[in-house]
Amino acid sequence: MSNRILVVDDAAFMRMMIKDILSKNGFEVVGEAENGAQAVEKYAELKPDLVTMDITMPEKDGIAALKEIKAADAGAKVIMCSAMGQQAMVIDAIQAGAKDFIVKPFQADRVIEAISKVLSS
Repeated sequence: MSNRILVVDDAAFMRMMIKDILSKNGFEVVGEAENGAQAVEKYAELKPDLVTMDITMPEKDGIAALKEIKAADAGAKVIMCSAMGQQAMVIDAIQAGAKDFIVKPFQADRVIEAISKVLSS
C-alpha cells in the first residue's frame, strides 16, 4: 500500500511541485489544503500517514495547525516546509511536534529522504 500524504501550502505552485515529486516516487497524495484551518479539517477527514505543512499561511499558520493536529492525534507525522531564513519558526515547529522540515525551493531528493525517514520511524 502506498503511503498517503496530505500536502498543505497556500501557494498552488508549491503544492503542485511537491505533489509531482511525491507521485513520481510512489507516494499517494490524498488531499491538499491551502491554509492551516483546512489542514486540520482534512487531516481529521482523510487520516493521512504524513502531512507536509507550510509554515507561513493565511487564516491559520502551519505551527498552529500542527499543534491542533498533534492535540487530536499524538501520533501524527508532520514535516514542515519553510523558505530560507525561517530558522526560528522551524525550531518552534520541531518543539510543537514536527518530525522534520524541508526548505523551499524543494529539492526532490531531500523531500523524499525526509518523508521516507519519517514514515519509517
